[in-house]
Amino acid sequence: MNLKKWITAAALCFALTPVRADEGMWLLPLLGQQKLGEMKALGLELDANDLYNPENASLKDAVVIFGGGCTGEVVSPDGLVFTNHHCGYDAIQTHSSVEHDYLTDGFWATTREQELPNEGLTVTFIEKIEDVTDLVKEALKEDNDPNSMNYLSPKFLNALAKEKVGEKFLQDNPGTEVEIQPFFGGNQYFMFTKKIYSDIRLVGAPPSSIGKFGADTDNWMWPRHTGDFSIFRIYADANGNPAEYSPDNVPLRPKRWLKLSIQGFDENDFAMIMGFPGRTNHFYTSWEVAERRDIDNAVRIHIRDLRQQVMLEEMLKDDKVRIQYASKYAGSQNGYKNAIGSNWAINKRDFETVKRNQQEALLAWGRKQCQPQYEEALLTLEQIVSDRKDLRHRKWMLDETLTRGIEFTSVPMNTGGLSTALEKQDNAAIQEEITKLRKSFHQFFNKDYAPEVDKKIAKVLLKEYRKLVPAISQPAYLLTIDQAFGGDVDAFVDHLFAKSIYGSVKNFEQFAAKPTAKALAEDPMIAFARSVKEEREHLNDALKSFDDGYNLAHRTYVEGLLRMHEGGQPQWPDANFTLRLTYGQIKGYSPRDCDYYGYQTTLEGVMEKEDSTNWEFVVPAKLKELYKRRDFGPYATKQGTMPVALCATTHTTGGNSGSPVLNARGELIGLNFDRNWEGVGGDIEYLPDYQRSIIVDIRYVLFLIDKYAEADYLLDELEIVK
Repeated sequence: MNLKKWITAAALCFALTPVRADEGMWLLPLLGQQKLGEMKALGLELDANDLYNPENASLKDAVVIFGGGCTGEVVSPDGLVFTNHHCGYDAIQTHSSVEHDYLTDGFWATTREQELPNEGLTVTFIEKIEDVTDLVKEALKEDNDPNSMNYLSPKFLNALAKEKVGEKFLQDNPGTEVEIQPFFGGNQYFMFTKKIYSDIRLVGAPPSSIGKFGADTDNWMWPRHTGDFSIFRIYADANGNPAEYSPDNVPLRPKRWLKLSIQGFDENDFAMIMGFPGRTNHFYTSWEVAERRDIDNAVRIHIRDLRQQVMLEEMLKDDKVRIQYASKYAGSQNGYKNAIGSNWAINKRDFETVKRNQQEALLAWGRKQCQPQYEEALLTLEQIVSDRKDLRHRKWMLDETLTRGIEFTSVPMNTGGLSTALEKQDNAAIQEEITKLRKSFHQFFNKDYAPEVDKKIAKVLLKEYRKLVPAISQPAYLLTIDQAFGGDVDAFVDHLFAKSIYGSVKNFEQFAAKPTAKALAEDPMIAFARSVKEEREHLNDALKSFDDGYNLAHRTYVEGLLRMHEGGQPQWPDANFTLRLTYGQIKGYSPRDCDYYGYQTTLEGVMEKEDSTNWEFVVPAKLKELYKRRDFGPYATKQGTMPVALCATTHTTGGNSGSPVLNARGELIGLNFDRNWEGVGGDIEYLPDYQRSIIVDIRYVLFLIDKYAEADYLLDELEIVK
């Protein structure tokens, strides 16, 4: 519907949906003035300085970024870190083989020497958070370009951060980085001082039958019975500074670590989560809601479903393929189910109307204040979303089918050095370039790549891509399918693998033994990958032409919403993978009429779900024996059951995986690992009746460490509140 048609006097009756006590992802430095009173009213027993204190150790010092997209928490004075099993999955998989299948069997280091290093894995602490809005806005005044994007530019903002702290500070503090992040679309700025550790070692992980129990069927679902945790340790040099892996490194002595409570809790008890939520869009307009549903989510759901069917079929046939594709399948399935839940919420709660009402309220307020820029901003946003529709669909189709879906799209294409050496007939240079190319080839054709699986996926996805995207909008090389193969996609894909130097190890080695410039120039897989890359760059450039106008209009729109509610309920900025706190209550929910789910699951539910014929619901024999003997140690509930998971009204999203769930005293009661399917739409609009964080109970984690893994030596490091 056109913006002008639905601007009516009735807009005066609408206001922004009020922020609920359990809605929002709040910045720690502002908690004291924004939310502490509400938190205490719900039961919090701590003060603001206990949560965040830039001068002294506080709870935030025990919360870390784990890897590139998860959260973790420090739980011992020897740098022990808990996170989710799925956050540590890549590391566990990397160390797994058919002979040492840690995915299936689990892994437990009985000594520090047995802890396994993980190249490329990092843990990041947030040392300090500062409001630098005035600093940034003063610097932006020197920018004479009215359309400049410096107000969102990481390069500009991070250079300003480095200038603020000075090079000497960074030199004197190894592993320290500073960055400035924009909030509210560039209406506010905070600087984050971070310390990054890169020697992170795997200490323990349960078998996937526990850590992924329920797998894809239960993903995004409640009730849940998954022991989703893994354990790592941070190592540092002798002075406690970040250092690359070395056998001489020692466990980090952190500023703060969390106490673990096994005292239990009741429904409606206070709970809070600290972590690094990745992205939300609660300042979407109504047009962006429709775009998300009808393009982004629709394409992802359809294409990933096709790819996952092929992957799963091959994984169930062969244990080697199962290990190779376990992480790839899990990552794909996660986004697939998220998109389904997002669309359900958009339609169920009519987010288009919710956002339209917010827009109407702003328009009415803006007119009353004689501020026409907000109407102009909304008109601009409506036009941009309409104009980019076709490009956005093409981009999502390209990314989901060809770029992400087909692995050989990422074959090495940088062969210019070898071509030059071959033309010059420089034998020494040729051998040097072959060595480089061989390394790149094996990075692509690695231990987790199965060419026959990739071939089958490619045949399915290429057929669907050609059906849904007009030929004129496809990568140019795909014309070959009709021109040379009569439209036969299967024959085209078989040809790529048969004739490309990257089609097999044998093909590559034959080429390496007798390399020719002609073979490179005519290689069909390189030509395919290059054509996809060119189309992707074309689409990126075309869509980027809308970005500046969108960002400027979005900033004005958000500014208007903030101004309209100035002095009222505090507003929270969209998640951007910066440290946030969310809080609420431990509580069940009713997903539909006459259907109620409680707040706690137990080991009884694991046994009820057991299905030895279904890999997702296999229960280890030892866990069954512990259950049969009721050997739960001190971790059972007052009723004598073994708790497994809980849910709470806390507002979370991707990136919060592994986040510590804390009680009113700041003690660890669980690890956040998922959301319920009905609450995924909270990325756009919080759903108080449906939104639940899904959390593995710390008592189940400790029970598994103690009784199942018999790794009770780890318990000696922990502060357990009984």
